[in-house]
Amino acid sequence: MVASYAKIFAAVCGLASTAAAVNPVTVQGKDFVDTVTGDRFQIVGVDYQPGGSSAFKGTADPLSDKDSCLRDAAILQYLGINTIRVYNLAPSANHDECASIFNAAGIYMILDVNSPLDNGSLNRGAPWESYNPIYMAQVFGVIEAFKNYPNTAGFFSGNEVINEDSVELVPNYIRAVQRDMHDYISKNSNRSIPVGYSAADVRPLLVDTAYYLSCNLSNSTNSRSDFFGLNSYSWCGDATYHSSGYDVLTQDFANISMPVFFSETGCNNVKPRVFSEIQAIYGPDMSQALSGALVYEYSQEANDYGLVSINSNGSVTLLIDFENLKSQYNKLDFGSITAHNSSQTSIKAPTCDPKQITSNITKSFDVPDRVAGIDKMIQNGVTTNVSVGALVSVSSTKISQTVYDYKGNVVSGIQLNVLDKGAVNTPSNSSTVTSSSPSGTSTGTSASASSTGKGAASSVRVNALTGLGAMAAVAFFAL
Repeated sequence: MVASYAKIFAAVCGLASTAAAVNPVTVQGKDFVDTVTGDRFQIVGVDYQPGGSSAFKGTADPLSDKDSCLRDAAILQYLGINTIRVYNLAPSANHDECASIFNAAGIYMILDVNSPLDNGSLNRGAPWESYNPIYMAQVFGVIEAFKNYPNTAGFFSGNEVINEDSVELVPNYIRAVQRDMHDYISKNSNRSIPVGYSAADVRPLLVDTAYYLSCNLSNSTNSRSDFFGLNSYSWCGDATYHSSGYDVLTQDFANISMPVFFSETGCNNVKPRVFSEIQAIYGPDMSQALSGALVYEYSQEANDYGLVSINSNGSVTLLIDFENLKSQYNKLDFGSITAHNSSQTSIKAPTCDPKQITSNITKSFDVPDRVAGIDKMIQNGVTTNVSVGALVSVSSTKISQTVYDYKGNVVSGIQLNVLDKGAVNTPSNSSTVTSSSPSGTSTGTSASASSTGKGAASSVRVNALTGLGAMAAVAFFAL
């Protein structure tokens, strides 16, 4: 598969020489894999939902404001991440500018298809009532809006729907939604995009949920999850691999047949957060069992998990948690972490066996039939009140907002660095960003992300997608 992607990439390269983008990722066994280089892709990310769910009104979202996206992408690129998770999205909003900005920064997007609005998610109390065409129009609308961006790494079918209060049949309906998502992508997208689930760290439901969603059903193979996210906050302060229970998580997921990663992490019971868990997550004990982590969360909200504070005038203050997390990222050796591992990619999903379920979730693997109207949406595509996305030119790299460090000093030099074709953002130790007091006196330098990565082609710097080159680029991005 990797070889075929490389051949197609080479074929379009001459036509699309002005088109820079990350390479799409796919799932092989328990790893995310770069479809061009064959390298393992490890998630180094942040949960990104400025304003929180309460700010979402259904017509705009965090990926529809170009100026904010440019500011935040530059800051997140400086932090050293390669992935964001966005929870609430409006299919009708135009996401081209923001998706293109994050793409240029070498940052992927994992996107939730659900919404906090009415009919926007499965009702865990009565999933058979909420599994309907109104809900699935929201799900398909998000897919339609983001399917053409090469940095769309995956879609979450649900977030913490299965918990202690869930009725027994919730997992069956999650598999039904995932079946429909896979079928919609197969019919309406020019490339396969992974679909997965984000789970709460509730024992013993957690391991059973992962098994239930990952095993193979002979009559519904496309309903299984491609990946599994874990929302866990068990490592607090200067905990250890064993005291936090990370050793148990590693054992639980060592042999599972899909990529597993922390979709939320970063306990704030001890402040400031020192993020010592980063060394464990990407270290030898865990990095073969898990595929990285998304830290909760980018902006400071009422729950006090922010890495930055977005001020009322649009300026941003980098909180001490930001600096601590950046320091941890800068210690990592990503060359060894992302190396291809054939034993990981060759793991196969087991056949579903009810005897493997030990908790109170369902032992039935009957996936509900589609309700009337959903087949038609899959066949025809959902384009009403949907802005179907495509990459656009990224011509602006300088942010207009002021950035401060946690001491109140002005941070100078943070701007978007448009990466070479196929490059992914990585942590680094180059010193290009300076902090100065409001009077202009320098107070020293701090490390920035050099933002380089290995791709199928190098030395191609982009800020335009026009004419025949753009069409060839879109043809490649869709693979």
